[in-house]
Amino acid sequence: MADTKKLFHINYTASFADTEKMFDTNIESVAKENDLYNEKVTYAPMPYITGSKMFFPEVDEAIANGEVGKEIEITVPCEKAAGARNPKNIELHALKDFYKNEINPYPGMPVSLGNRTGVVMSVGAGRVKVDFNSPLAGHDITYKVTIVDEITDAVEKAKAIMGIHFTAADDFGYAVMEDKVVITEADVCKFHESWPIAKYSLVSDYRNVFGVDRVEFVQVWETAKKPETE
Repeated sequence: MADTKKLFHINYTASFADTEKMFDTNIESVAKENDLYNEKVTYAPMPYITGSKMFFPEVDEAIANGEVGKEIEITVPCEKAAGARNPKNIELHALKDFYKNEINPYPGMPVSLGNRTGVVMSVGAGRVKVDFNSPLAGHDITYKVTIVDEITDAVEKAKAIMGIHFTAADDFGYAVMEDKVVITEADVCKFHESWPIAKYSLVSDYRNVFGVDRVEFVQVWETAKKPETE
């Protein structure tokens, strides 16, 4: 069994190159310093599979060729990142349509219309101007990434991959063999609506990281043990 992808723990920051304004990080202290902190987010070194397309290709390549403990800094030009801003993605919508949905729009407010997400630019004269361009459009993006460690133990790899796609990774069982990966499902999988979807991503990553064709998920139903009586 030959691994085909590397698996790291990384810390990173992402900023607009022109203004140096940071817009993303997984480092708690840095998030607080840059007004990015979200109490619903768990800040910790992030498991990252090379080639996973979580970042732009240039960043992924730099991480794959990086060294543990050394910071990587790379700037992705606008045309290779989110592209230029498109004026056609700025639209006018009737203010009454927002009121019908009990939304009182204001400049800077994120809104979802149909299956698109945009930001309100202005409100006036019965019309709301909404920008549907990506927030990254029109910017060169600078990433700073530090590889904290490379995950090499097979079971720890399997657990880290689970953590990328699902919750409660410690509650699963993992067995990595020459020709297959076997996952014993946690009890939460029996009623968690996201589990069937997560399995598809897990199968892909287990195949890519471990170089196997077969991934098995085992569901266990066990009668609860009665407490012993004296």
